[in-house]
Amino acid sequence: MTRARRLGVRLAVAAAVACAGSGCAVIPVGGPSIVNDAGGGDPLSKPFQRMIATPPQPTWDAEQVVRGLQAAMAAYDDDPATLPLYLTPEARAAWKPTGTVTVIDDAFQVTYADDREADAGEERKVSIKARQIATIGDDDAYVPSPGPAPEKDFTLVKTDKGYRVDKLPDGLLLTSSDVARAYRGTNLYYLNGVSQDRLVVDRVWLRVRPTESFARTIVERLLKEPSAGLRGAVTTGFPPGTKVDSVRVGEEDRVVISLSGPLYLTKPDALMAQLKLSLNKNGMAIGRTIEVQVNGEPFASADRDLDQGWTDNGGNTPFYTDREGALHVLTDDGSGVTVPGAAGQPNPGFRYFALAKQTSGLVAAMTSTGISITTLTQEGRWQQVIQGDPDKLTPPTWHRDGSLWTYDRKNGVVLRYDPQSGRGPERVAAPKLQGLDVTQLRIARDGVRVAVMTGRNTVQVGALTGGAAGYMLANFHLLTTVEVGGEILDIAWGDGEHVLVLVKSKAGQSLREINVGDGETVQLPLKDKLTYLAALGERILAAADTDKGTQILELNQDHQSWTARLEATRPLFPLS
Repeated sequence: MTRARRLGVRLAVAAAVACAGSGCAVIPVGGPSIVNDAGGGDPLSKPFQRMIATPPQPTWDAEQVVRGLQAAMAAYDDDPATLPLYLTPEARAAWKPTGTVTVIDDAFQVTYADDREADAGEERKVSIKARQIATIGDDDAYVPSPGPAPEKDFTLVKTDKGYRVDKLPDGLLLTSSDVARAYRGTNLYYLNGVSQDRLVVDRVWLRVRPTESFARTIVERLLKEPSAGLRGAVTTGFPPGTKVDSVRVGEEDRVVISLSGPLYLTKPDALMAQLKLSLNKNGMAIGRTIEVQVNGEPFASADRDLDQGWTDNGGNTPFYTDREGALHVLTDDGSGVTVPGAAGQPNPGFRYFALAKQTSGLVAAMTSTGISITTLTQEGRWQQVIQGDPDKLTPPTWHRDGSLWTYDRKNGVVLRYDPQSGRGPERVAAPKLQGLDVTQLRIARDGVRVAVMTGRNTVQVGALTGGAAGYMLANFHLLTTVEVGGEILDIAWGDGEHVLVLVKSKAGQSLREINVGDGETVQLPLKDKLTYLAALGERILAAADTDKGTQILELNQDHQSWTARLEATRPLFPLS
């Protein structure tokens, strides 16, 4: 599926106006000129439009100067020399371009504190009013923050060369079109923290630079820490001190990455998987062998058939259903048969089944006295492992390490049970969840990210940090919320990058697929009234109340329509 972009960014193209009788080009006030740059045919580059800022003119009024300053901010990374021309010497010394980038709507307004034009040496107060779209942090994370932005206040001084800005907020103020023009949403891949057998995606927004290929930009960013949402939860195959010397296309269509540093200390497999996925998922080096050289000597290579087990979600895995308290598995002919053992025996008191990794053969269910587990074998018998009021425990969820998790709402704690040790359940620290009404807790298949529903109207996403030293749920940020009068019916992880959120509002139901990295949201079509969700990569299932009773529907490959599969109460996949 091609995921549509939600960000609503539009590419604005400023037209040059010819000077009468002189043949020169005058750049329109309030917008820099734009030069198309397709990367010179470099297969490791991304096309982009380079900004050329305009210096302030003596005849410009205060609004024109502020708009010109904002346009110079959009060009600042490519042309840092023009923006200081808008500032007084004092402002030039005080202003800092670093820090959070504020992204506002293209249609911002410039307002005045008063209508009187300033005389020479006098000040004039000007503000930018706009709808804020997002922020881009120092960690390159794109954080949606829709709503009115705090006014940005500027103090201008009238000089003999026209207005100059004497006071302004630190940081860059960019429009959504500026970001669309100069940034690219980019997936980086890091290793999950404990087992280091799987890659975890970290979505960041990187500036396209005219002086280097985008492939090099990706590799250099990959050598740094992940964004704040994954810090303490993931690791990397690159030792500290690794540097990028060059990224180029070599002989036989090979991408050659030249590094320097202590890479002889690391195992190459994970490192090569990080590079291969980070480049290929962003349109770089697709179909090419990647070769890494260290200090000029061959180090490792990753061919076109790099093992996808690093991110594979098990797309051919059959799905399971709950019917009258018995677990069924879908057969090749499209019907469902009961699984072996106790889990396949009807028991109306059992609900919210959850499957561990397929190789473990473990299944959990909510009962009238807590949570029990069994094996999918003829000898399997239910064993209660977590005791509690089922109305005060969230539905069970499995970690890929084989442990079972739930949130105890009565005591306000996260519980983890490890079947291998047989001890427990143990409490897991989650300080950011203290005092919240946690109604769902879902661990992603990457074993790192966690989605939490609070009440019936908010979803947050965090990460499991700490690893072998002791898990902790941390790094939470808001993913989505619904308006007053609406409620969230169910959530499910599709992969480690997307959460499905089923919402009921006054207008009806909606099904949202949300990228946890930058908030990109795709609205999926609905026909029947849905109740429960399950997903595995591109496969999306839902239970629906239809005129034929409760049925399991599957979203077709075009993601435009649904097909009824069989009658059942609730669908589920392993680790869903």
